[in-house]
Amino acid sequence: MPGEVVAVTGSSGSGKSSLLHCLAGVLAPSAGSVSFGGREYGSLGDEELSALRRERFGYVFQHGELLPELTVEENASLPLRLAGRRKGPAHRAVRPVLERLGMGGLADRRVSQLSGGQAQRVAVARALAHQPAVVFADEPTGALDSVNAAAVLDEFLTLARDRGTAVLLVTHDEGVAAHADRRYEMCDGRISLGRGVRTDTAGGPASGSAL
Repeated sequence: MPGEVVAVTGSSGSGKSSLLHCLAGVLAPSAGSVSFGGREYGSLGDEELSALRRERFGYVFQHGELLPELTVEENASLPLRLAGRRKGPAHRAVRPVLERLGMGGLADRRVSQLSGGQAQRVAVARALAHQPAVVFADEPTGALDSVNAAAVLDEFLTLARDRGTAVLLVTHDEGVAAHADRRYEMCDGRISLGRGVRTDTAGGPASGSAL
C-alpha cells in the first residue's frame, strides 16, 4: 500500500531476490501474474513495461548495478535523465539525497573509485531521486556500516512517511526488518506470514502464496 514498508526475510537461496525481481517487472513469473495500479505486467508491451519501471519504480539491486564510467552524480540522476530531465536540473535534484547519504562531497568521483559501501549509497540515491511510487531494495544495507545503514533506512522511512512511497525490502538484517509495517518470511520459494504482520480489512491475515 502507499506509504507502507514491507520486509521479506529468509535464508540465502529461498527465493527472496527472485520474488523481488518478479514484483519489479524485471523477471517474468513462471506462473501466475503480477499487477500494479490495476495493470497486469503480462498485458503490457515492452515499451509500456519499461516506462512503468522507469517512471514509477526505484531499484536498489544487491550488487548496485552502477555504471562505472559515470560519476556519482551522473549515476544518481540517471532515472531523471532517462525521463527527459535536462542535465543541470537532474543533478540539482539528486544533490540533497546524496548529501543526506554522506556522498555529497564525492559527487564528481567515478564509481570505479568508490568503496563497496559508498557505491551502495549511490545506488540508494539513484533509486530515490525521482520519487518513485514503489522502491524495491535487495539487501540495501548489506555493504554498509551501522551509521550509514541507519542513514539509508531513515531515507526509506522518510520517503514512505512523507511522500507515500511503498517500500519493499529484502534483508537479512533484523534491525532493518524490525522497522517494517509488515514482514514476510520466505522458505523454499514460498511466502509465509512473519512477525508484526498487519491483518486485512476482514480481520484475518492474508494467506501465504507460492512464487
